[in-house]
Amino acid sequence: MGDSSHVPTVPTVPTVPTILHVDMDAFFASVEVLDDPTLAGLPVIVGGAGARGVVASCTYEARVFGVRSAMPSVRARQLCPQAIFLPGRHGRYAEISGQLHRILTDVTPVMEPIGLDEAFLDVAAAIRIFGPPDVIAHGLRDRVRADLSLDCAVGIGSSKMIAKLASRAAKPKVNRSGLEPGRGVVLIEPADELAFLHAHQVEALWGVGPATATRLHEFGVRTVGDLAAIPVDALVRRLGKAGGNHLAALAQGKDPSPVTPDRPAKSIGHEETFSQDLLDPGELERHVLRMAESVATMLRGSSSAARTVTVKVKFSDLSLQTRSHTLGRAIMTGGAIGQVAASLLARIDPGEGIRLLGVSASGLVEGGGDQLSFDLGDGREEGAQGATSREQSWQDATAAIDAIRGKFGRSAVGTAAMVTNEGVAVPARRDAPWGPSE
Repeated sequence: MGDSSHVPTVPTVPTVPTILHVDMDAFFASVEVLDDPTLAGLPVIVGGAGARGVVASCTYEARVFGVRSAMPSVRARQLCPQAIFLPGRHGRYAEISGQLHRILTDVTPVMEPIGLDEAFLDVAAAIRIFGPPDVIAHGLRDRVRADLSLDCAVGIGSSKMIAKLASRAAKPKVNRSGLEPGRGVVLIEPADELAFLHAHQVEALWGVGPATATRLHEFGVRTVGDLAAIPVDALVRRLGKAGGNHLAALAQGKDPSPVTPDRPAKSIGHEETFSQDLLDPGELERHVLRMAESVATMLRGSSSAARTVTVKVKFSDLSLQTRSHTLGRAIMTGGAIGQVAASLLARIDPGEGIRLLGVSASGLVEGGGDQLSFDLGDGREEGAQGATSREQSWQDATAAIDAIRGKFGRSAVGTAAMVTNEGVAVPARRDAPWGPSE
């Protein structure tokens, strides 16, 4: 027998799926019930309760009536007149989310957060310590329930897409007879992945939105299995080279995207839908300055600064318009962001009225940024000594404002520009992300 040391080794392909998708059950609504036990067993909806509101989250008691996330609140109220609407508390959800992420990173540092209530994990390196992936998944569920008093579903697969679909299969189900408890953990073995995937509606694939789904339906495609049977060149002709190849690969279960921990945010923003269309320039400016303060707070919370400020406007006819400005230096305070945003807003004609207004910051860099030392658009500049002094003053004031808000709440202090002629401050809108409550 020859020397086996000269025989080339063939890399082994892992046969155990190691990608986990952890998804909290009805997260926002469940946190509200956790903090107010009198809501237990009731149809609770988190979102804007007004005519333009949207459901952000709802308990399973509300889902029994057909209520779903992203549904217009008007429709949700029609389906469930007895529903209890709550505006939501983003700060509280972020607090719980941080605790969840710490639990997950105790298992593996390879954790990719997706929003506040879900995350992907790659536990390949943790198996030797904690056991097989399904054991890890059950252990995570138990700890989340013990530490947070909340429930989650965990899906396990060889790719992120399969794991996410598996976590959906693990959740409680609503049917005609009521609520059916979920399995909690679902593991899809590699040999079963295609059968599992092909049984889903084509809308389950990443990148298949309403427009793409309509085009695929016209092509006779309803399920992922239908899509997998279509030749790739036919999909390319129908959807273009990039779209066709992408969906053809996903339909065969090929999702090479890795779990990417600590993925940096590309932008940070805040937008609101108003209960009535706004026309008054002064009122619009006060709102945009308040949103700039909110964006600045989020920037500082992530230890970031931004070089680009964007203002987004949706008009009464639902048309959209955006204006952006990129600076030569990064900024991070509400005064600086508000200065740019207000200038951009002034260049937009409100027309028949503005129903949605937003401010976002992009071109993010780590660490602090310099403050604007000039008034955008009028060409006036300060001397170096004056600019440095004003920048330091803004930084000191900002630190003081953050400290006050941290102790007494976000509405405890604001800028003078946020006060109306009648001496009334523009209020902080707790329901802003999901529409007005009026």
